[in-house]
Amino acid sequence: MNTSQALYDLTPLLSLLLIGAVLALGPLVWVYGRKRSHAPVQRLQALRILTLFLTFDLILFGAFTRLTDSGLGCPDWPGCYGSTSPWGANQAIDHAQAAMPTGPVTQAKAWIEMLHRYLATGVGALILAMTLLSWANWRETKNQETSARHGISPWWATASLVWVCLQGAFGALTVTMKLFPAIVTLHLAGALVLLTLLAVQAVRGSNLALRLPLSPALGRWTGLALGLLVLQILLGGWVSTNYAVLACSDFPQCQNRWWPEMNFSQGFELWRHLGVSSSGEPISFAALTAIHYVHRLMAYLVLVVLTWLAWQLNRQRLWRTHSRVLAALVGLQWATGLSNVVLQWPLVAALLHTGGAAALVLAFTWIWACKQAEPVAESVKPLEPLPATERGSLA
Repeated sequence: MNTSQALYDLTPLLSLLLIGAVLALGPLVWVYGRKRSHAPVQRLQALRILTLFLTFDLILFGAFTRLTDSGLGCPDWPGCYGSTSPWGANQAIDHAQAAMPTGPVTQAKAWIEMLHRYLATGVGALILAMTLLSWANWRETKNQETSARHGISPWWATASLVWVCLQGAFGALTVTMKLFPAIVTLHLAGALVLLTLLAVQAVRGSNLALRLPLSPALGRWTGLALGLLVLQILLGGWVSTNYAVLACSDFPQCQNRWWPEMNFSQGFELWRHLGVSSSGEPISFAALTAIHYVHRLMAYLVLVVLTWLAWQLNRQRLWRTHSRVLAALVGLQWATGLSNVVLQWPLVAALLHTGGAAALVLAFTWIWACKQAEPVAESVKPLEPLPATERGSLA
């Protein structure tokens, strides 16, 4: 790799923004063409759903970038060796590839990395358009009742725009800090937060957001399950960013033992560079084992809690669709997680595992957007006082 390359080179920034705008233009034209005869609020809802779908795809492509070791395919930001595309950086890339044929910089990895940046810029442009349209529609209605019924507050879209800009900053740090594990994990978590923000808008703006009663007890269990899921996703991100998936290649044991040798303090030392401890020493295999095994043990707990929650929701007639989606995703996560171990981390299984985690976040967002406090059962109405004439006759 060309170590003299500046980490930040803003020369191609305007070109990249233009590419993002062009990429966003296609979905915008498609939405307008399909919904030309519909009301503006319906076009906005179609844009929300399409942006949510493309953001989900972007998360998968980000996982593909990481899993193919393409995160440093272009070692600077926002371009590639100061160019808008790898075409303009052919000489630098060839030089780095000749020095390290299997290193982080190759022609293929550079293209994967830049395609990810193009797609991220395009999604950012779509969210900007969605924000502007949300505010325009909000002002046009002038009627708070109409706005609440047909859409949601434009502050949701504004929050999404602010968050996607923050995600861009973390994307830059991911490159310039050389795949610093804590930054990469936070970048993944931030992507799921963005997905949640967009999902809330897409669900509440559609007929999926039917207000369904949920008992306080089941509501608390749903919150607990979501908290455990978030923790498990962060642990999974920590496993992936530290390349600890293959620290245990057997199941249900790990290294033919129920409790293998583990170094928890080194494995969960958060602020350190990839592959080394904070003191600069190479991270031990026992530390990688600890990272993997904690994620596996937490998976057992999450599996039980989510399965129980799906079963409880299925007992409620109005929640059966949600429960079946949740159960299917839990099954997918279990199958792909197990495949990652016993099949030596195949790319397809790893991508599906990331996609399943994102889909579970969407499922919980859907549940949250639909739930309402269970209404108190109507008691027998109290007897109305009798008219004076009737009271007199009874006397």
